[in-house]
Amino acid sequence: MLTTANFLQYTQWSGIATLVFAALTFLAFILKWGIRFRLVGTTGFMLVVTAGLFALSIVPLSRTVIPGAARYTLVYDNGSTQAVIATSPQITPTQLEATLRQAASNLFSYGRSGTQEDDKLTVRARTIIHQETGISVPVYLGEVKRSLISHQNSPVTVKIYTDNFAKLPKPNA
Repeated sequence: MLTTANFLQYTQWSGIATLVFAALTFLAFILKWGIRFRLVGTTGFMLVVTAGLFALSIVPLSRTVIPGAARYTLVYDNGSTQAVIATSPQITPTQLEATLRQAASNLFSYGRSGTQEDDKLTVRARTIIHQETGISVPVYLGEVKRSLISHQNSPVTVKIYTDNFAKLPKPNA
């Protein structure tokens, strides 16, 4: 997987190529070459590529991996303060806690907007159980709350709904 250090190196090479194209474009205008306007477009494109690579070298692309976390799917996200993830019905409370912490970390973004009353991101975990043929019921297993303001030192509050785990089907042994 590409890291921010890789993108920084690509930015340097792209910046050098941009400067070469800029010099070539300047030379083309002085010597009145027929391709001088195409070189203007190429130089502009290289500027955009270099800026994009620089942005990728600043923002980390890696996701948080917490040991013991289970796979989850994001099923709802309002882009602000609420999100819902779906997990397997066979998840354990220990796995759920790790999964909620991982989801809260992965879904954190400085672009999320909170309100004055609620500056916390709430991620709820749910699963689907099938009570009868054709009837599916969502069961909420837990939630996690974290600050939308600070990513580093913000407290993370995990709440597991143990009474809802009793509703889950028992795995066949």
